[in-house]
Amino acid sequence: MNPITALDALPPLAALVVVVVASLLAAVIVERVVIRSLRRFGRSTENAFDDILIDELRLPLVTTAALAGVFLLTGDGGVLDALAVDAATRDALLSRPALTLLVLVWAWALNAIVNRAVDSVKDAGPRFDFAPVFSNVWTLVVLIGAAGAVLSIWRINVTPLLAGAGIVGITIGFAAKDTVANFFGGIALYFDDTYKIGDFVALDSGERGTVVKVGVRSTTLQTRDEVLVTVPNAVLNAAKIINESAPGARKRIRVPIGVAYGTDLDTFEEAIVDVAESESLVLDSPKPRMRFRSFGDSALEYELLCWVRSPVRGSKATHRLNRGIYARLNELDIEIPFRKVDVSLVNGPMDAATDPTERASLGDD
Repeated sequence: MNPITALDALPPLAALVVVVVASLLAAVIVERVVIRSLRRFGRSTENAFDDILIDELRLPLVTTAALAGVFLLTGDGGVLDALAVDAATRDALLSRPALTLLVLVWAWALNAIVNRAVDSVKDAGPRFDFAPVFSNVWTLVVLIGAAGAVLSIWRINVTPLLAGAGIVGITIGFAAKDTVANFFGGIALYFDDTYKIGDFVALDSGERGTVVKVGVRSTTLQTRDEVLVTVPNAVLNAAKIINESAPGARKRIRVPIGVAYGTDLDTFEEAIVDVAESESLVLDSPKPRMRFRSFGDSALEYELLCWVRSPVRGSKATHRLNRGIYARLNELDIEIPFRKVDVSLVNGPMDAATDPTERASLGDD
């Protein structure tokens, strides 16, 4: 049944007023009744996505209800038709602007829903580490879809635009090849599961830091000096990356120690392990242990191997261990050797020549 038929009994101007008032009333009902009921329901659930969905759908639902009257006014046999307003004028002044507004409002809402949902889950675990990149891709898709819908509403032939866009796309592709490379580099890093937000990584270029942001174009690291370093994804995709937080958060540190030849090694090893076990930053399991690595030029070369809870604690733990080791070795009178070279002078031809004339002749040779 045509919804306009109920207005046929009214004069055209009266019908116009009824339609406008009914549209505004519908918008108020959606705002005051429907949205409030949905919000009460959302508060009763523990799912944060419900609240996001209701908040972002409020504007498009109210706008849709308010603009419903426009289509009653502009339809064939509608009120404006009865007022002798031609179809071209109705389309240009009401129908197309109303549809355009609806497309833009709904596109904005859909984009906001996904972006807010991404923000709420990006720290929820490794599965969502690439959520920021998906958010940017979704925004691009919504923009393209909304632009296509608006062009269709206004009956703009997109074929020439597509042809021109192809040429422009090729031009932009050459100009923005680094951006494109960074985008696909980010996708490759995600599927390779190279790192995630919160991981401590070291690059072959020397940068070390915690991953704080993964974007479409780049990844941001925060160094121990609290400096943000932004690295293009294309560079990361081609670089050697050491993820010190994978597969687990704990990290093994190595503390090199040299001890003088002739030292009682059992006493020395026991003392160093005791220092490590007394350090609060060192984990109890796996237990610290000593390894005799090599016979050095001036010392017996050892390494203390122990574990800390996270890579960012490695430097501080090494500092404390070095201080503790130095103090303990001094207590035990165990020598910490320094690098030295012994030079021995032996009798040579110059000493064998006692005659000054012989020495001169030796020099002349």
